[in-house]
Amino acid sequence: MQNTTTLLAPSILSADFTKLAESVALAEKAGADWIHCDVMDGHFVPNISFGPFIVKAVAQCTGLTIDTHLMISDPDTYIPDFIKAGSHQVTVHQETCAHLHRSIQLIRSLGAKAGVSINPATPVSTLESIMPDLDLVLLMSVNPGFGGQKFIPASLEKVEQLHAMRNKRNPNMLIAVDGGVTVDNAEDLVSRGADALIAGTAFFKAENPAEAAKIIKSASR
Repeated sequence: MQNTTTLLAPSILSADFTKLAESVALAEKAGADWIHCDVMDGHFVPNISFGPFIVKAVAQCTGLTIDTHLMISDPDTYIPDFIKAGSHQVTVHQETCAHLHRSIQLIRSLGAKAGVSINPATPVSTLESIMPDLDLVLLMSVNPGFGGQKFIPASLEKVEQLHAMRNKRNPNMLIAVDGGVTVDNAEDLVSRGADALIAGTAFFKAENPAEAAKIIKSASR
């Protein structure tokens, strides 16, 4: 069965990279469950972030789950490097994988949990066949590439649709939401079926990150 408490995954994309260890420690102290690493290649998405060396640095700072989101065009080539760097779970995009089952099998063969993400315009129905093989689905509630974007309201309906599919196809799979997550919409997302919320700006740029974490984690069904 899916989690009954809300998982919080602060995204280091919004952290201060000159104080990365301190930022990770702040997230851990605030009660974060995962540390979310957004990897961008400047090709699939219009931005470049970081590679395995940053994931390795994060993994050396914390015992929390390292949740790596590959927003890149050729994930299979780099999956081994990110898992070797310390990723406990790796999420690839449905839109970039010509052979999605193969990508998922690769992640699992290397000892990590496997997830698939879809962009706001991609229907959740595209995941029906792969869903039994997944540990999580990451719904993008903004168009990927930049932090601090405004939440796309239609994402709420997609969470509901995915929740219904999950109950039929893979009750143990987690539903995560990334993009424009705030203390104001966390409750709505969780009430519709989200298990994990990725918070970048809402956590690291908050006046009181610990309070923001408390509010997000207390969101209930």
